[in-house]
Amino acid sequence: MMLRVLALSLTLFTGFVQATVLQRPVTLDTGSGELFGSLLLPKSDTPVPVVLIISGSGPTDRDGNNTDGGRNDSLKRLAWVLAKHNIASVRYDKRGVAASLAATPDERNLSVEAYVADAEAWGRKLKSDPRFSQLILLGHSEGALIATLAAPSVDAAGVISLSGSARPVDQVLRQQLSNHLPPALMQRSNELLDTLKAGHTDDNVPPPLQGIFRPSVQPYLISLFRQDPAAAFARLKMPALIIQGSNDIQVGVGDARLLKAAKPDAELALIEGMNHVMRIVPIDVKRQLASYKDPQLPLAAELGTRILGFIDGLRTR
Repeated sequence: MMLRVLALSLTLFTGFVQATVLQRPVTLDTGSGELFGSLLLPKSDTPVPVVLIISGSGPTDRDGNNTDGGRNDSLKRLAWVLAKHNIASVRYDKRGVAASLAATPDERNLSVEAYVADAEAWGRKLKSDPRFSQLILLGHSEGALIATLAAPSVDAAGVISLSGSARPVDQVLRQQLSNHLPPALMQRSNELLDTLKAGHTDDNVPPPLQGIFRPSVQPYLISLFRQDPAAAFARLKMPALIIQGSNDIQVGVGDARLLKAAKPDAELALIEGMNHVMRIVPIDVKRQLASYKDPQLPLAAELGTRILGFIDGLRTR
């Protein structure tokens, strides 16, 4: 861990409770590259729960920001919500992203398995730290799958799936693309999805589909399409919380209900009006897209309430 303090201890007031929070950089040597993250640690005389926050797909960094989608600081703001309530967190840049780019600079070498191994290594690091009590894995969007797959091997106390899909991602892509592509491109898209699902690459990608199916990302997609999120979720033995917003234009309430059906003892929180970046935003394309680039928008209040309630429940188990 780097010893330099990014920010001096910050005194935060929540109601009548005063909490001092240290913000420090943290690193993880994976043996195949170094990963960089941020620790928020409330000052406490006793060990506190720690949440490992795992970001979503593509070049999404530790704060929830994506070079393709803009800055919204969703995961950074969520980490501070936790810190104000005496819960530590670590959020990190995935290999190949932002400060961790050098760990895997060529996206052809990325895989779900490598992301899971990294999350497991972070989990082991946190579990061995005497400052922490329970370890909770929280994954957002595609990160929910990574959290689900990593949780058993680190014996996590709980798993939080935030805007996570229940269906294999190739099915999700078929649905999303069918709403936007003309018939000819949709046919070619389905052919590419079939090929990748079968474990093979295909370099014949039309220019309009390069963003999704470019040859360099196909090995990662093959590893991703092998996963069945609902089946993995069903195998979890620890308590789990499913959170889904009703106004999420990327992942639907139906996926949350499928996850609940896969693991009936999981808690299900459907937050009215919340979108994919955890803000209350109407179903309006312009306002939805604007929210992805507005870090000043407050997080949905119920989001923090449900997560805090779940973690408080773990403490009493």
